[in-house]
Amino acid sequence: MIDDETKGPQDTSDEGSEAADAGAVEPGDSSSSQAAGEEPAAEQPVDEAPVAGDAEAAEGPAAEEAEPAAEEAAPEPKAEKPAAEKKKDVIPGADLEPIAVEPEERPLSAEEQARKEAEEEERAKREAALTGEAEEEPSAASRAPAKLAGDARYLATGKRKTSIARVTLLPGSGKVEINKRALEEFFPRPLHQTMALQPLTITGYEGSVDVRIRVHGGGISGQAGAVRHGIARALTEVDPELRGELKRRGFLTRDARAKERKKAGLKKARKRPQFSKR
Repeated sequence: MIDDETKGPQDTSDEGSEAADAGAVEPGDSSSSQAAGEEPAAEQPVDEAPVAGDAEAAEGPAAEEAEPAAEEAAPEPKAEKPAAEKKKDVIPGADLEPIAVEPEERPLSAEEQARKEAEEEERAKREAALTGEAEEEPSAASRAPAKLAGDARYLATGKRKTSIARVTLLPGSGKVEINKRALEEFFPRPLHQTMALQPLTITGYEGSVDVRIRVHGGGISGQAGAVRHGIARALTEVDPELRGELKRRGFLTRDARAKERKKAGLKKARKRPQFSKR
């Protein structure tokens, strides 16, 4: 017990000496002075240059606040954007006026031209009949028709589609007989009547010859075309100089157009049955 009591004060003295040794630190260390129980001396302010990082940190909030104010104050170029967008939307060449190109008309064939002329002549006749004015039809022949001998006979054959017409021209007063029937009875439609007699009307032989015709095959339109073809050929036998005028109008050309034959497996010449996938 006595030893412990004697040792107690020595230990404390040892601790005090260790604290004193620890307190003997550099005078500038504040931590050591605080550990020793001394109050830190007031440091005089030293003018130090601001560090770049500190300046940015200090200016950061102020700069961020100033940026929205500057954006609000500066006027935005809103007027330029719509103009640029409009320029993009405009199609190049939209302000140019389109050039009107007229479609080229397909040249009519001899058959179509003759049919058109026949329709025009028939229309003119109807208008003249309604108005009561008889207009003189212009004759294509530049000279008077030739006179036929009393016993003269001029034969010719005309064809159109599947129709065949055998025509006989003889001197007369313009009587037309088809299969021993009158022209108006055999061809009730005025269009077919005009079409059949076109060669006689153009050359001026309409009232100076009689026409006898035997025709078979085909329909009414085909038979009218065959009669016209036969009469035109017979007129070239009467007067060879009429060939140029009749050829120019297409009356001497054999119209080879016909209905195309039906093929096996098809409904018509080219029409196919409807395809069913299922």
